[in-house]
Amino acid sequence: MTNFRRQILLKMFMLLDPGILSLSYVVAAIRIWHLTEPTTFTAFFSMRIKLSNFLVFLGLFYFWHVIFSAYGLYGSRRLGDRKEEAIIILKAVSAGALGLGFVAAFFQVRMITPGFIAVFWMVATSAIILSRWVLREFLRRARMHGRNLRHLLIIGTNARAVEFAGAIDGRPELGYHLVGFADDEWIGNREFGKNGKAIVSDLEHFSDFLRECVIDEVAIALPMKSYYSQAARIAAVCQEHGVIVRVLASMFDLQKGRAHDSHLDGITLATISPNSSDGWPIICKRLLDIFVSSLLLLLLAPVFILVAILIKLDFSGPIFFVQDRVGLNKRRFRMYKFRTMVGDAEKKQSQLESLNEADGPVFKIKNDPRITRLGKHLRKASLDELPQLLNVLKGDMSLVGPRPLPMRDYQGFDEDWVRRRFSVPPGITCLWQVNGRNSLSFKQWMELDLQYIDQWSLWLDVKLIAKTIPAVLRGVGAV
Repeated sequence: MTNFRRQILLKMFMLLDPGILSLSYVVAAIRIWHLTEPTTFTAFFSMRIKLSNFLVFLGLFYFWHVIFSAYGLYGSRRLGDRKEEAIIILKAVSAGALGLGFVAAFFQVRMITPGFIAVFWMVATSAIILSRWVLREFLRRARMHGRNLRHLLIIGTNARAVEFAGAIDGRPELGYHLVGFADDEWIGNREFGKNGKAIVSDLEHFSDFLRECVIDEVAIALPMKSYYSQAARIAAVCQEHGVIVRVLASMFDLQKGRAHDSHLDGITLATISPNSSDGWPIICKRLLDIFVSSLLLLLLAPVFILVAILIKLDFSGPIFFVQDRVGLNKRRFRMYKFRTMVGDAEKKQSQLESLNEADGPVFKIKNDPRITRLGKHLRKASLDELPQLLNVLKGDMSLVGPRPLPMRDYQGFDEDWVRRRFSVPPGITCLWQVNGRNSLSFKQWMELDLQYIDQWSLWLDVKLIAKTIPAVLRGVGAV
C-alpha cells in the first residue's frame, strides 16, 4: 500500500471525528432539550443560535483536534490493540468533555449542562471507539488478503527476538511479512533452519543485504550490553537507507527522523522513522500530485500527440521508452519517457562507458551518439519527461522528489548515506533539477536530495514546481 493510501486510512478520522463529535453534540442537545422543554424536533432545529455560541463551537473543533493529537489518536497504531486504543479514546474524550464544561461555564452556554456533557461523553466515546474498530476490521481483512504488508527483518536470534517473531506471526492482521533474522552464528541459533526460521544475513554483511532486498522495517532485538556498537551501527545504516527502525528501548541518539513508542503483547518498542514527513501534509502532497498530473495530462494532450507523431517520423521504433527505476524504499517501477535515443541504446551503453563524463555511479555524455536528432530538442526542452505524469498519477512518483535512478546507477552506489533518498517517492523535479542539473557533481546532487527530505514542506514543493518552469526554459544543465 502506498504512503498516500496508508495516510488516508490513518488520517481520515481527522474528518470523521469532527462529524462524530457534531452528531454527539446534537444528540445530547436534543436529549436535554426534550427533557427540559418538551417540544417537536422541528421546533428544536428552528431555534436561533447566537453567533458567539457558533464561534465557540468552531473553536471547540480545534480544541478536540489538539486533545486527540496529544493522546496519539492520529498516529499509526499498527502495533496497538483494540483494548489499548479504547482506553486512550476514553481518556481523550473525558479530557475533552472536561474542557468542554470549563468553556461552557466561561462563556455561559446554558445548553451545556452536566447532563448534556454526560450524554455527549457516552455517545462520543461509543461512536469513536466503534469507528476505530471498524477501521481495524477493514485493515485486518485487507492484510489477510496480502495488502498493506510491510517487510520486516529482525536483528538478533535470542529469546526476545524469537518472542517478538512469534507475536508477529500470531497477529497476521498487523500486516507484516517476516523476511527473516540477521545475526552471527552462536550456539542458540544453530537449530534455526530446522525450526523454519531463516537467518538471511550475518551482522557484518547486514548493509549488503539491505542494499539488495526490499525491507520496510527493522526490529533490533540484540542484547544491548554486549552488542551496543553493532546495534548502533545497524540503526545508523537503516537511517541512511531510509528504513524504519524499531528497538526495545529509546537508546540511539540519531540526528534525523522521529521516534515514538508502541506496544505489542506487552513488548515495548521505540520506532525511529527516517524522515519527518507525516500526516496531512503527505495527504495534501498526494492530492496535489493527482490534481496537477490529471490537469496537465488533459491540457498537454495535443503536445503528447504532436511529440508522438514527430517521434514516429524521426524514428521507426516505439514512441515511449520504458525502463525499470528504483522508487520508494528501493521498490522497482516502470518509468515512462518519450524516446530520445536509438532502439538499442541500452545495449550500446557498455561500449561507451569509457566516455562517461559524470562522476559517481551515474552515466552521462554531453554529446551522446545514441541520441536521435529529434531527441536532442526534446531533452533540451524536457519534453521527454512529460509521460512521467502517468507515473505520478499511478502513485509511482510524485511531482517533486529525488529523481528516480536506473538500476545500473543504483547498483554503483558505494556509500550508504545517499540511500536515504529512497525513503520518499521519486519525483519529476527536485532541488537538483532547479540548481544546475547535470552541471553539478554527484555528491552535490545527493546532498540536495537529502536537503529536500530534511526540509520538506508543501510550500517547498510549490516553490520547486514554480522554479522548474524557468529552469526548463533556460535548459541549464540539460543533456
